[in-house]
Amino acid sequence: MEVEQAFRAAGEMDGYQRYLCFLLAGLLQLYVASEAILMALVGAVPPYHWDSAGLLPNQSQSNQSVAQAFGSWVLMANSSELHKRVRFSSSFTSIVSEWFLIADRSYQVSVASSLFFSGVFVGVLSFGQLSDRFGRKKVYLTGLSLDIVFAIANGLSPSYEFFAATRFLVGAMNGGMSLVAFVLLNECVGAAYWALAGSMSGLFFGVGIAQCALLGYFFRSWRTLALTLNLQGTAVFLLSLSVPESPRWLYSQGRLQEAEDALRLLARRNGRPAHGVALTRAASQSGRGGGSLRDLCGHRPLLRHTLVLAFIWFVCSLVYYGLTLSVGSLGGSIYINLALSGLIEIPSYPICVYLMNQKWFGRQRTLAAFLCLGGLACLTVVFIPEKKGAMGMSSRPSALLGKLTISAAFNTAYIYTSELYPTVVRNAGLGVCSTFSRVGGMLAPFVPSLRPVQPSLPFLVFGATGLMSGLLTLLLPETLNRPLLENLSDLHTPSYRPLRDEALSLQTLDLSQPARKDSEEGRLSEEEEELYDAGEETQMIR
Repeated sequence: MEVEQAFRAAGEMDGYQRYLCFLLAGLLQLYVASEAILMALVGAVPPYHWDSAGLLPNQSQSNQSVAQAFGSWVLMANSSELHKRVRFSSSFTSIVSEWFLIADRSYQVSVASSLFFSGVFVGVLSFGQLSDRFGRKKVYLTGLSLDIVFAIANGLSPSYEFFAATRFLVGAMNGGMSLVAFVLLNECVGAAYWALAGSMSGLFFGVGIAQCALLGYFFRSWRTLALTLNLQGTAVFLLSLSVPESPRWLYSQGRLQEAEDALRLLARRNGRPAHGVALTRAASQSGRGGGSLRDLCGHRPLLRHTLVLAFIWFVCSLVYYGLTLSVGSLGGSIYINLALSGLIEIPSYPICVYLMNQKWFGRQRTLAAFLCLGGLACLTVVFIPEKKGAMGMSSRPSALLGKLTISAAFNTAYIYTSELYPTVVRNAGLGVCSTFSRVGGMLAPFVPSLRPVQPSLPFLVFGATGLMSGLLTLLLPETLNRPLLENLSDLHTPSYRPLRDEALSLQTLDLSQPARKDSEEGRLSEEEEELYDAGEETQMIR
């Protein structure tokens, strides 16, 4: 039997796969999200005042002059002078209060935050190719262990320079290993449940943001908070040691015996008979070999998909982080604001899962609809009258709707992208798309700076790019209830092309006998019907 048939024998979403979802899409994402947005708390500026006595020649200077003088003094002052004249509130500590990153030094907080996303940029690109070559589990565990080590070092940083350097390393490990974990989870469950597993990851990422806010409320010291978060990471690492290697990856490498062992392990842990799992090499199986970036460019269908998906991921990240910056400008408690920015995403995921698994909507239309709806929500802000006091009140609902829809679009893009790429290049494809999303995240903070030109210009950028990416999504094929691609040769195999209502039976397809093909058109065996139509499994998701 081939790998899809073997999964039906071993279990597609039985007890052990539910545990894997809880571990890799739940607990791990809580840790990943907390590390990703940690700078929102450890880089916050506590209230402070400074003693200007004897520093200003004219005490009656304007506020602007005083601010300029203070900025110049901060740059020139030594540590003892800063401790003597600057007093921070004791409500919480951060790297700002520890290393006096205020006034003309405040840019260093942004630099540290940018270094984290630069690390993510490197991690998602390199880890994708590494896991395609060396396996999902090895690369995931190595990345998670290094993430914990670098994060602990980050919390014990003796200087800002050390903090910034370890922040880059944490970003590389965090982004890389979370991408591999996402692929590993999907390749350990039945294809009909990829939408459920992927949506759980996005759901728990939003919860993880709220969790970080809650922990920050109780642990007001930035060092204590940073080290406490790693307790969760350590627990996830220990639980992950027993996770099996991806059977799909082993199968795509031609390592049939190891793939059988992994599937039998899943069967035993699901309480199913393991002797019923026996793999055979598929007709399109090309043996060993991992995918690379060259493979993505060397096959026209993959190149076309990659160009469209890269732009979609870029826009998702640009709009997501751009709107997050706008929503984060709410007044009040920093902890409440951070929690709301995560919790506001949660309602989008059940809707996303439901729509993706409907035959009348599917993956493609769901992604296009959410991107277009998010773009339209942002464009409505452009037409709101620019009246003082009215702008903020009127634009907030549209901005929140945009945040909801772009969160759903991001979640759909993860799942849809995984299904469009063959197994041998799936991680490489996801790595390229994630890399472009990081570019969007890096550019997102610059978009709000367009407000001095025109107050609604940032929303015009978000809206236009959202609509454009939504329309480009229509160029991609639908993947709902379609067989997954395993190897690059499957791109040109008729049995892997999009299936219509009159789809041919895989077992009876014979291109050399047209007459026989015509007579058997539309006939599907019971076993093949299960492969093509995941409706029954989809009902369980709802």
